[in-house]
Amino acid sequence: MESLDLLAGGFALAFTPMNLLWVFVGAFLGTAVGVLPGLGSSMAVALLLPVTFTLDPTAAFIMFAGVYFGGLFGDSTMAILVNTPGGSTAIASAFEGHRMTLNGRAPQALATAAIGAFIGGLVSCVIVVLFAPKLADLAINFGPPEYLALSVLAFIATASVVSSSVAKGMTSLFLGLGLAVIGIDGISGAQRFTFGAPQLFDGISIIVITVGVLALGEVFHVASRVRRTRPGQLHQVTGRPYLSRADVREAAPAWARGAGIGAPFGVIPVGGAEIPTFLAYGSERALDRRRPHPQFGKGAIRGLAAPEAAGNATAGTAIGALLAMGLPTSATAAIMLAAFRQYGLQPGPLLFDRSADLVWTLLASLFIALFVLLILNLPFAPMWAKLTKIPRHYLYAGIAVFCGLGVYATSAAVTDLLLVLGIGFVGFLLRRFDFPLAPIMIGVVLGPLAETSLRNALLSSGGDYNILVDSGISLTIYGALLLIIAFTLFQSLRSWKGRDV
Repeated sequence: MESLDLLAGGFALAFTPMNLLWVFVGAFLGTAVGVLPGLGSSMAVALLLPVTFTLDPTAAFIMFAGVYFGGLFGDSTMAILVNTPGGSTAIASAFEGHRMTLNGRAPQALATAAIGAFIGGLVSCVIVVLFAPKLADLAINFGPPEYLALSVLAFIATASVVSSSVAKGMTSLFLGLGLAVIGIDGISGAQRFTFGAPQLFDGISIIVITVGVLALGEVFHVASRVRRTRPGQLHQVTGRPYLSRADVREAAPAWARGAGIGAPFGVIPVGGAEIPTFLAYGSERALDRRRPHPQFGKGAIRGLAAPEAAGNATAGTAIGALLAMGLPTSATAAIMLAAFRQYGLQPGPLLFDRSADLVWTLLASLFIALFVLLILNLPFAPMWAKLTKIPRHYLYAGIAVFCGLGVYATSAAVTDLLLVLGIGFVGFLLRRFDFPLAPIMIGVVLGPLAETSLRNALLSSGGDYNILVDSGISLTIYGALLLIIAFTLFQSLRSWKGRDV
């Protein structure tokens, strides 16, 4: 009850004209930056960080709240429309979301994303307000063995459920893991897959890989098939430009499941929303296979609704983890931690006592930012969808240019431009031979975390591998992994029997 009273005070401070203006500006700028390839929500916060130094702390963090959620929606917008995620958190949304666009349902896809983002963010904000003091208890129970188990669960679950062929899924996973280990090993100092090139000593950026595999790979794929498709046929919008009751009934369970999957991950430092979005996507695909008429691969609305809700639910609880215990669990949260320190503030339990007005005004502004984004983006979904009516040779040429600009802006290295071209060609080949893309990205994102967790666990135990299964959390995660493997084998056996009949 005390939390609700404090939140009411936060709303009283947030509902001033200037603070509402900063929420709106943050949401608009976050969305605008998020739609650019390679420039996601974390980049938006980083770019706007120097601008906010002229503001008072409350106004600055209110603006950050809008930027954070706005950037996440911007990431998904281009992922849905042209298969070009603004950030890695929108990768899972691109798979079914872009297929909806190809089916002429771009407005419905954007509306699904907007509502999913709103539901996921709202659930997480309520959790933060009610349970912020208890968030630390959950995160403290996770050590290196638990992170490793979580990574392995994400690897196997993604590779086994996103492709009709487990062999192709595992091949894509190992390709992603191979890209993740390129560079100099931080512990031994050994060079790994650098071929003696100094430009590869620091590894390949996740932005380069994401833009290459998903964006340029799609550009090359479309260019290779341009003679086979009539102009304007690919992106013709069909049906009413909003969600029907049937769409809402179809998406509602996925929104709920996605929010439930994503919320706990905000307090676990696993790098952001990549794991929960992929897990939400994988769980919906596994459920879809049990339906009489599976829809995944054809533009399944549940395959978009769940990752969107999961990603924003993770973002909300990540802010809660940052405020409650000073733990940045994502790249964006780490940048916000730097902003707190710039203002002489240290997030943690004492922040709620020393700067209560700032904390509760920020939490209130999170709720306001969600409503502002829903008001901004839901009515304008048909307008965003009109981007797909641009002639394809102009649209995809523009995407290629923005890919290059986005990659070069993050590193100013010509080598990255050459790498993104090469990786884009690999992405084209994967599409050509029907290899799934999700396992590649999950391998790239979580490969370093899994390797570091394994090494730290073994170092702390003196090389005893029993530490990997020495906790109830690890055993629970591995038990879930066994269930996934058993379910996948069962599905494969049933499909083989069906073919024999």
